[in-house]
Formats: sequence, C-alpha cells, structure tokens
Amino acid sequence: MGSGAHGSHLTFVASEDFRQTAMVVPSHPPLPADKVTLRRLARERRRAFIETLSRDERAALEQSLAEVLAPLIAKSRVLGGYCPLPNEISPLPAMDAAARAGAVLAYPAFADHQSNFRFLAGDPTESGPWACFQPPLHSPEVFPDLVLVPLVAIDRRGARLGQGKGHYDRVLGKQREHGALLIGVGWQVQQLDGEIPTDPWDVPLDGFASPAGAEMFR
Repeated sequence: MGSGAHGSHLTFVASEDFRQTAMVVPSHPPLPADKVTLRRLARERRRAFIETLSRDERAALEQSLAEVLAPLIAKSRVLGGYCPLPNEISPLPAMDAAARAGAVLAYPAFADHQSNFRFLAGDPTESGPWACFQPPLHSPEVFPDLVLVPLVAIDRRGARLGQGKGHYDRVLGKQREHGALLIGVGWQVQQLDGEIPTDPWDVPLDGFASPAGAEMFR
C-alpha cells in the first residue's frame, strides 16, 4: 500500500472497555524540549501504567491490539514485527493472526553491534547482539509491506521517540522506499498531546495503534 492511499486522518476505535482502561492515565503535562528528559519521563509513565495491569489484563489489551490491527494485517503479505522488551506492548498476538492468514513474518536481525538491522523471515530463535531474539542470520532478507514499530512515545503528527540508539531511523526510510506502511504500536499512554522534538534523520510514522484504536497520520 503506497503512502498516498493511507488517508489523512483515519481513526479505528476499539471497544469501550479498553478506552476506559486507558483513560485512567492522567493527562500529559507540557513536553520537555530535550529528548533525553522526555524519554525518561515517557519510560516512567509507561512503567507506571504497566504496573497497574494484572497478567490477564495485559494479555487482554494485547489481544485487543491484534483486533485493532486486523484491517491492516488483512492487506499484508509480509509483516515486520519485533520481540517485545518487558514494558513494550507485544505484537505477537497480531503476528500470530497474520501468520494464520498466510503472511510471511519477519523480525529485525543484527549481525553485530555496528551494523543496521535487516528484516529476516523466520522464527526468532537466536539471541542477537542487543539481547533480543531474532531469526538466524542465514534466514532470507525480506522487505515488509507493513512494519509494526516499537516506541517509547509518539505524538499526534507521527513523530516517534525511540530508545535513543537510532536503529529504526537508519532502517525505516529504506523500508518506506520499498513500499512499507510504518505503524507505531504501544499502550495508549505512550501517545502524547504535545509535539516531540525531532531531528533531520527522524522518520515519521504513518500511524499509531494501541489497544484503544488506530490513528493514521498520512
């Protein structure tokens, strides 16, 4: 799907129950002007939200994310996802649904600490240099048509705040050139009302999906 067909501001909304779950989070104060401070505060806010969830509540929200993503996944033939870190929302239920529908699943894979990652098709059975599971390096490289992007925070323009190492910013531009739709995924509390400061190398995302719904920015 090309970026011109994404729509300018299309919103999919999940169930009322999940909107109410997310609404317990307080409104956001004005955002700090520097990314380091903002990243720290966003991580604290995310962790505080996670600590309010039981295991069953978290699993239900991650299943709701899969349902929110279903219309996009239905159009995908090659889906790029990730293995979540402890406080990141898991895309794995959504990826399982994509696999059942016949999509090829791909995960970021690093050859070493200096290299950019590549999306490799296959099961993430090996621990990579950044201690994240990834497919074996001999697995085939693919270019997904849909990429689920983890994040620390995102604003309502699609500006993404990541872990700070630039791994995704060095790769997402190339993925977009190959036709990928770039969708950030996270908990609703990670979407901020203010504007995240950006640098010239930052790659804006096409949309954001949480258990509460999905919003397309471009």
